[in-house]
Amino acid sequence: MEDYSERLAELLRQERELQFTNFSNNTAIKLGQMILSKAFDVGKQITVDIRKNGMSLFHAKMNENGLGHDRWITRKMNVAHHFEHSSYYIHVLMKSWNTTVQDNAFVDPMEYAAEGGCFPIFVKGAGMIGTITVSGLEGHEDHEMVVASLEKLLKEADTFNET
Repeated sequence: MEDYSERLAELLRQERELQFTNFSNNTAIKLGQMILSKAFDVGKQITVDIRKNGMSLFHAKMNENGLGHDRWITRKMNVAHHFEHSSYYIHVLMKSWNTTVQDNAFVDPMEYAAEGGCFPIFVKGAGMIGTITVSGLEGHEDHEMVVASLEKLLKEADTFNET
């Protein structure tokens, strides 16, 4: 049986480290634009959705993406909200337990998808306040698209002391 412990530890590290001191609507727009720019640079077609406290702050859909991607975004977001972890972390965790999120958490498969692409927005001292979701690629690629952009944005914010 495959050992998932290192991957799970890395995903938890990302969640611990990729946190904001504050998260404004403008931060969401900047982050969404960064994710789209990265997708354009690597020739990928994605949908991006960023929400804060249930409010949609950024939503963009590239040419190859239709309504199905919105459905995937909702299903991935439901997982992140239910567990307060990235949807990819839950995907890997369920694989490590040799089960599915539906069988383990008794959730509707039409409403929950434990696939990569939804990352919780954590604000230090406040907890989870929203989600950043990408759909259109393989689950691990959706996840990496979000994480790479978050790392870049937070590094820039540290440099310029703003988020």
